[in-house]
Amino acid sequence: MKILRTPESRFESLSDYDFAANYVDILEMRMHYVDEGPRDGEIVLLLHGEPSWSYLYRFMISSLRDAGLRVIAPDLIGFGKSDKPSDKADYSYASHVDWMTRFIDLLDLRNITLFCQDWGSLIGLRVATENAQRFSRIVLGNGGLPTGDQPLPKAFRIWQHFARYSPWFPIGKIIQKGTVTELPDEVVAAYDAPYPSARFKAGARAFPTLVPTTPDNAASEANRAAWAALGKWQKPFLTTFSNRDPITRGGERAFQKIVPGARDQQHVSIKNAGHFLQEDKGPELAEIIIRLMQESRPGG
Repeated sequence: MKILRTPESRFESLSDYDFAANYVDILEMRMHYVDEGPRDGEIVLLLHGEPSWSYLYRFMISSLRDAGLRVIAPDLIGFGKSDKPSDKADYSYASHVDWMTRFIDLLDLRNITLFCQDWGSLIGLRVATENAQRFSRIVLGNGGLPTGDQPLPKAFRIWQHFARYSPWFPIGKIIQKGTVTELPDEVVAAYDAPYPSARFKAGARAFPTLVPTTPDNAASEANRAAWAALGKWQKPFLTTFSNRDPITRGGERAFQKIVPGARDQQHVSIKNAGHFLQEDKGPELAEIIIRLMQESRPGG
């Protein structure tokens, strides 16, 4: 496996992202993460998806930290400041779940409140259900846990085809297409920063093809097991889907119906936000997480 590492110079003077860099070794690779707030604070784990990185959470990190929480936002392997295997074949759904599980174990994270979106949910919901003793709450925004048993939206199939075949894969402009907000040039450039050349984009290219779209996908059985675990999940489970995401809009209903911990929650429909709702409504999302944590603590 050939591992690429983005030069640190690519990340100098990023807009609104002045957090200290932290690293942990996952097998032979280095994973980057933001770790802000008091070390003894309640933990909020923010998992990004495709093709973003922890930069997506910059406004939420600040708000959650200022509320006295310990905020951890890793870059998935292949993204952001984390190392990047250069071959698409080096990535699998199972490997991403394993890498994130190792990350949580190495940091010995407990009493976690998880916020996950996009591929952050495909990975995060698996990790949470397979390591339930480490998680106290889940907040899901614009994400899912497909098994391949149900057809996925046409918008996703178009995206999957584009990621597989397009010779042009502009990360920053892809993020812009998934937001309602008009992003400044420096923000678009920040999303491009981890990828000095096409060689660094193997992970981003791979993700859409790894989504289970048929019942016999390699990940389908494990995802069905995760759904079965969610069917018994009594801890707080809150959905925060946005109204202008053509891929996941409406997907919250299955979680609200199946997850016991979701049935008494005040689920939120995020208005005027696209797929990357963290970019459009970051501070609002942070307040929703803070409120859930306050209300679901013993005596809250």
